[in-house]
Amino acid sequence: MKNLRSDNEQPESIEKWGWKYHHLGIPTDEIMPGEKYVPQFKFFISGFSESPFGIEWMRFEENSPIDRLIQSVPHLAFEVSNLDYELSVHDLKVITEPNSPSHGVRVAMIEHNGAPVELIEFVENI
Repeated sequence: MKNLRSDNEQPESIEKWGWKYHHLGIPTDEIMPGEKYVPQFKFFISGFSESPFGIEWMRFEENSPIDRLIQSVPHLAFEVSNLDYELSVHDLKVITEPNSPSHGVRVAMIEHNGAPVELIEFVENI
């Protein structure tokens, strides 16, 4: 039987793998103040730069190519130092292959127990 984590212990992804919390992405149908449009994925983001907790709102166009799970369920995002390495050493179900949504950023989305999780890497030479 697998050991269960105590209430006072960090998740394995943080404690052992070294991932760092980055943001919480929440889907919404509401137009939010200060939205920025991400044209290649046909959605709007807002709130992250003002939130002391890293809360980011996401509003999707009807024809957005983003996976439906991401469009309907909030996701946690973790910063990793090497996205390709993390995807290769852990048994992760990738639902969005690594891509670059903006300059210097690479992301991939995984699914764990029905929840979307974003892995984000900041790179200088993209």
